[in-house]
Amino acid sequence: MTTTYKTEQEAFWAGQFGNDYIARNQSEQLLAGNLAFFSKVIAKTVKVGSVLEMGANVGMNLRALSPLLPTASLHAIEINEQAANVLRSLPFVSSVMNGSMLDYVVKEQFDFVFTKGVLIHLAPEMLPMVYDKMVEASARYVMVAEYYNPSPMEIPYRGHSNKMFKRDFAGELMARHPNMQLIDYGFLYRNDPNWPQDDITWFLMEKH
Repeated sequence: MTTTYKTEQEAFWAGQFGNDYIARNQSEQLLAGNLAFFSKVIAKTVKVGSVLEMGANVGMNLRALSPLLPTASLHAIEINEQAANVLRSLPFVSSVMNGSMLDYVVKEQFDFVFTKGVLIHLAPEMLPMVYDKMVEASARYVMVAEYYNPSPMEIPYRGHSNKMFKRDFAGELMARHPNMQLIDYGFLYRNDPNWPQDDITWFLMEKH
């Protein structure tokens, strides 16, 4: 069955490039880095009982959150079918929607809704819709961990154009939704001596 997507970026990640990405992004080092990162973020929250990751790939973030939130239900949206199948095999993942977050219909709320390295790959004109979905799906917290830049710009990505962007995602989200207030923010550094990750800036927001 051929799926028709709204944007070229969705088709890109649903297809072979997304399949190849899976093999590149699974390692014990990444899991250790995610444990260190999410322990800082979750320490700033209270009573998170449910989580939704939008763009979960094979669950490297959820694998870190599972021991940190052992009683929470973990849920995922993932556009790539192979990655979604891996997510479904993880015993601590409660539900998986295999499809585009642009097609996601919010039917329930989760205490903690987040993206990590996902908004940077979306068609920029679709971001307002995604911000709205994240806020609508959140009962309390929203976190974005992405490449930051004060003004929008495109970055070449593995020989492809129009596939990666950086901007002030959190600032745009809060400007669009004034009820979201910044709690904390920080930076993950590629040359961290213990837990290197991409140069990602994260922002934790709370709904008021």
